[in-house]
Amino acid sequence: MAKSTKTKILIIVPTVLVIALATYVYFQFFFVYSTGVNAGDINYFQREGVIFKTYEGKMIQSGFRTTGNGNNDLRSNEFKFSVTDRAVADQLMRCSGKHVELRWRRYMGTLPWRGKSEYVACEVVSVTE
Repeated sequence: MAKSTKTKILIIVPTVLVIALATYVYFQFFFVYSTGVNAGDINYFQREGVIFKTYEGKMIQSGFRTTGNGNNDLRSNEFKFSVTDRAVADQLMRCSGKHVELRWRRYMGTLPWRGKSEYVACEVVSVTE
């Protein structure tokens, strides 16, 4: 193998690996996979963490759900979310027990400074008693 071929391989292979790794990291942690709005009652909202202090909350969404065998059950679904914006967090701190509509973004993976959930609330759409 000629010296120039080895040099090309030593440049191309690491470059391709770095590009592949950067693409994976972008799509896993920074690409917004989906967006939406959920409504429910805020069960809790808190700031927690040892090294990275993050805002974490849980919303209870209730409604009727059919089990498939003709029985209608009253089920509650939990929506766990994180918040990165301090203004949104301050607003949610005052909403415990209230009915809230949250706009969120979903990422494929979590980052320690962004919170524990893939769902990150970015806006409080409405609050009702």
